Amino acid sequence: MNYERNEMKLFSGSANYPLAERIAEYLGIGLGHCDPFRFSDGEINIKIDETVRGHDVFIIQPTSPPVNENLMELLVMIDAFRRASARTIAAVIPYYGYARQDRKARGRDPITAKLVANLLTVAGISRIITLDLHAEQIQGFFDIPVDNLLSVPVFASHFQKDGAYHAEELVAVSPDIGGVKRASRFAEKLGLPLAIMDKRRPKDNIAEVVRLIGDVAGKTALVFDDIIDTGRSLVEAARMITTKGARRVIACSTHGVFSSDAVERVQKAPEIEAVLITDSIRQKTLPDKFQIISVAKLLGEAIMRVRKNLSVSILFR
Repeated sequence: MNYERNEMKLFSGSANYPLAERIAEYLGIGLGHCDPFRFSDGEINIKIDETVRGHDVFIIQPTSPPVNENLMELLVMIDAFRRASARTIAAVIPYYGYARQDRKARGRDPITAKLVANLLTVAGISRIITLDLHAEQIQGFFDIPVDNLLSVPVFASHFQKDGAYHAEELVAVSPDIGGVKRASRFAEKLGLPLAIMDKRRPKDNIAEVVRLIGDVAGKTALVFDDIIDTGRSLVEAARMITTKGARRVIACSTHGVFSSDAVERVQKAPEIEAVLITDSIRQKTLPDKFQIISVAKLLGEAIMRVRKNLSVSILFR
């Protein structure tokens, strides 16, 4: 009797289908056939149009805005594949929503990042592959393997290949104290000095830059962060960096959330010359100031290595 051999199958939710297609192209396989859809009352369902019994399934679905819709869709997909007897189910979440609610900042705050981890685990995933978690300790919220990939090599490769940039003219800037480790990795990768901005948050989504630690005079400042949300912090940082003598300001961010009028705010900021983001979140048409760098190869390589039981840590180098 012939038994169907265990295969790797790649599926995509509706949050970022173009990225899933690029990952599938890198892996040299086709995307699996499934159809997430909504009933008339808004409830989410999914139709899987091929067998997944005994196969290793990878679901690509960032939980980007609308966060609750995309998160619920991912949970429904996981449940459907589990009930269809998939051998393993890995959730590839390029952008992990609710990651900024990782601790109790004040009394009676929820720790929603942990709640989301519980929901995903109970739904039936075997592994998480994600990119630049806002708080690295979120990995400890799971009792399953978590591969938190870094975008540093992707951005570093961009600047190393672009002849318009010379290391002696650049300085890496962390937009706040919390991002120092992230920006430090970026600076080390390119062999750059590091400057740090001291920022205060009087309330949610409002940031005030207090001072800049480090020398940016005469340099091109590369402001390296994980998320651009409202864009206010970035604009304020760029203004202070410019007043300290920087010739140019270029923003590098893994996740372009761009809530509300963030794109317009950043576009109108004369201090910001360019904004580089990855395709972890699907974007509408962006102005010329914005440039998208794909992380499909990075995610595809991680998927392949997980599937073949190879080391993933090599991707951090």
